[in-house]
Amino acid sequence: MDRHDIEKRFTVVIDNRRLNQYGSSSLFTGFAISSITLIVVTTFALMSNFSIQPYRDFSGVKIDIKRVIPHLPLSSEKEGERSDLLKQQIQVNEKLQVIEVFSGDNLSDKFQKRVIEFVGDGCEVNFIMTWISPAEFFGNREVLAIESVFKSHPYGCLMILSATMDSPQGYTILKPFLDRGYKVLAVTPDLPFLLKGTAGESWLEEIKTGKRDPGKISLAQNLSNLMRLAYLYKYGGVYLDTDMIVLKSFKGLRNVIGAQTLDPSSTNWTRLNNAVLIFDKNHPLLLKFIEEFAKTFNGNIWGYNGPYLVSRVARAVEGSSGYNFTVMRPSAFYSVNWLEIKKLFKVAKTEKDSKWVKIKLLHMQRSGYGLHLWNKFSRKYEIEQGSAMWKLVSEHCIICEIGSAS
Repeated sequence: MDRHDIEKRFTVVIDNRRLNQYGSSSLFTGFAISSITLIVVTTFALMSNFSIQPYRDFSGVKIDIKRVIPHLPLSSEKEGERSDLLKQQIQVNEKLQVIEVFSGDNLSDKFQKRVIEFVGDGCEVNFIMTWISPAEFFGNREVLAIESVFKSHPYGCLMILSATMDSPQGYTILKPFLDRGYKVLAVTPDLPFLLKGTAGESWLEEIKTGKRDPGKISLAQNLSNLMRLAYLYKYGGVYLDTDMIVLKSFKGLRNVIGAQTLDPSSTNWTRLNNAVLIFDKNHPLLLKFIEEFAKTFNGNIWGYNGPYLVSRVARAVEGSSGYNFTVMRPSAFYSVNWLEIKKLFKVAKTEKDSKWVKIKLLHMQRSGYGLHLWNKFSRKYEIEQGSAMWKLVSEHCIICEIGSAS
């Protein structure tokens, strides 16, 4: 029987099977026909070769089975899993790239020199902020926060720990303040240098080597939580979030944390916030914060390594010897909570709202040092002319573009 007879009979068999299996998947049928054809033709060719070729030693030939096993069914089963793994790897790489921004060659010497030169030049109060987002995101709200700092502290100093703001674009943003003679500087931070000798040093190494899960929450956010603690421990000063409006001078405040909420029945604090931290350098509570961060880090719960962390530690050591700090009432920095912040941006429509606004403004005037704007919730609101925010911006600005907080 020659090759043509085999192929002819094979075709007849296949045609009969196709008629009997009408309605089955065309993709599967085509795949089956191709596979069987390949096997038959290959078998015939091998038999022909063996019959006419002299003996060969094939003991050294290795057959890669994966080449003849169809991969289509396996792909359909595993595609979702592979896609998830790829996404996870991309997320991990992006998070690790955030850390690499703070690990340049000879960065520690440059960083330390710039910090010492800046803070050691007769600053009334040393303020710091952190900024890990791109410079183009440093917008009008953040500029307003800087304005309020220098409105209340014309001889103060503000350092922004930021690799992105330490750039020509960042310089352009800060130039209006520099032209007016204010001391503001963006510096690329050296995170390993700041954490050296603390528990945060091992935490950072574990994150970089993959031994610690960075979690789903933005790693940049958690780095900011840690960086502010490490900087204050090493140099001391006043940390401010970039959505904090300074209402009056912080001069005289030492070793202070602000309470966000109080227990209505006892008036004891129930939660602290880390949007404002005022501490002397080498303060033991800061070291305790860093230890807690490294020990209990959870990158999947918002606030766990920030406000919740300072609340846990402060509660644990409050009243213990060796820790000297003051918890200020919510009226100091958090007189308006995130649920009500919208009312400050809008003109009051009812007598009830008008009364509420007047009371809040009076509390700020009497006991408020700053006002947290809760940018995550208030960023979408524009300042209406005649609103409480309109009044606050007018009273605490330098450049005074009234829409600068919109």
